[in-house]
Amino acid sequence: MPTTPVTGLLRGVRTRSLATQMLLLQLVLVGAIVAGVLGLAFADAQRDQRRQAEQTVLAVATTVADAPVIDEALATARPTTTLQPYAEQVRTDSHTDFVVVMSVTGTRYSHPDVTQIGGQFRGSIEQAARGQQYLEEYTGTLGPSVRSVVPVLRGGRVVALVSVGITTDAVQRSVLPNVPSIVLAGLGVLALGAAGAWLIGRRLDRQAERLAEDELRQMADYYDAVLHSVREGLVLLDRQDVVRLVNDEAVRLLGLPEDAVGRPVGDLGMPVELVARVTADDAPAGELRDETFVVGERVLVVNRTAAQRQGRLLGSVVTLRDRTDLQRATGELAVVRGLAESLRSQTHEAANRLHTVVSLVELGRADEAVDFATHELELAQRLTDRVVVAVDDPVLAALMLGKTAQAAEQGVRLVLRPDTSVRAHTFEAHDLVTILGNLVDNALDAPAGHLDGDHPREVEVLVEADGDRLHIRVGDSGPGLAPGEHDQVFRRGWSTKAAGGHDRGIGLALVRATVLRLGGQVSVDVSPLGGAEFDVRVGAPVPARPRSAVDVPL
Repeated sequence: MPTTPVTGLLRGVRTRSLATQMLLLQLVLVGAIVAGVLGLAFADAQRDQRRQAEQTVLAVATTVADAPVIDEALATARPTTTLQPYAEQVRTDSHTDFVVVMSVTGTRYSHPDVTQIGGQFRGSIEQAARGQQYLEEYTGTLGPSVRSVVPVLRGGRVVALVSVGITTDAVQRSVLPNVPSIVLAGLGVLALGAAGAWLIGRRLDRQAERLAEDELRQMADYYDAVLHSVREGLVLLDRQDVVRLVNDEAVRLLGLPEDAVGRPVGDLGMPVELVARVTADDAPAGELRDETFVVGERVLVVNRTAAQRQGRLLGSVVTLRDRTDLQRATGELAVVRGLAESLRSQTHEAANRLHTVVSLVELGRADEAVDFATHELELAQRLTDRVVVAVDDPVLAALMLGKTAQAAEQGVRLVLRPDTSVRAHTFEAHDLVTILGNLVDNALDAPAGHLDGDHPREVEVLVEADGDRLHIRVGDSGPGLAPGEHDQVFRRGWSTKAAGGHDRGIGLALVRATVLRLGGQVSVDVSPLGGAEFDVRVGAPVPARPRSAVDVPL
């Protein structure tokens, strides 16, 4: 496309900073406004001068019509002899352009141009002849003029007419003395407007960092694209902890309402502990590093850093990463790892038992070797058969076998109640692993840490699943919970164990979140074993069954 002066000028304007463009546009706008105001002021001055001219000619004509000299002149044979010098004297004194005295029919008795005396008046006289005074603009012998025509009344009868006028050229010239003041006022307004535009331009220049229009548009486009496409949740808070910006991923992860921007972060329905951490000022520079929170059914890793600009604190930036799938995968990996640990332990024990059998055979005690081998096989097979018969779910069966090995290593007796029954159900495997795995882990930790040697260390597990019904009960023989801890046990970060990192106390919070998502409920009470007992129910209530005294230890 060829470059023209206009396109070159537009391109030059666009390459300037936004502040410079705004300054130029404001100057043009102020100049146009001032020009318009000056035009209106000049037109108003013209109207004022015309109005003043009309008032002048009407007042002079009325005065002349009332003068006695008119009657005296009309009574003579030659009225012009008296009226001409009188009319000229009045014209000179009143600064008008003509004073004409005429007969009722319009014959002039006086005129500034003596050659026009005796001629017919140019203009309208009908209304004046009927006794009415009026104003008009008419082009006569002296050119266009503003004139008045007034009747001379004697005894209620019109005896003559008086016309006084000022030429429009004279009216225009009378405006000129006002022009300098109008122009000066316009220039003053223009100067004030230019100064204001310059100050605004300077401030805008600092705010926009002298970026041109195209650069700002490009920055906004990239900013919007990155904000909405980034896979991490992003929330920007100001110094009063009010949400100033939130991206799509953060809305999804936190379940924020559409009107989240502009509202305090504490009013958005987020977990209390998460709000407390992202608004706390106790960490260095307000930082929060890789802390895990349960929000609804999601496990989120949260970071918070201070947002600063040229040494000035603007607020804080909160980033969110979804760890839910990783947490589920970790739970399933724990099942596999537990099963592997169980197999490792069984392999180790099998090697010891095999050595024992071989040694008995070498000693010639074959019958005792057969009895020993048979007894060990029965114990191992009973463990597997007990779990497989009761739990018709390979994932849960593997979980329980793994937890059995883990319990044995910790010196805890894990008991699977005989009324355990898992048949065809509609629950996802990872949900069951999350609920049962975390409850069993929590239960194993309680008696394992109980140092009373006379106190049996046991964990009792009941699992019932059928269709859309689920009932899980896990109790332990640990120290139990204090009365005030029952309401806190499901809160993220709560734990009876020593602090050991950001992930401490997340298991029970995940259990509660998963159960609530499935439409169930979870409660905690005192176990018959002496410790805590967690009870999970989903779907139609599963009938409570009496506890059996012949529970089989795994």
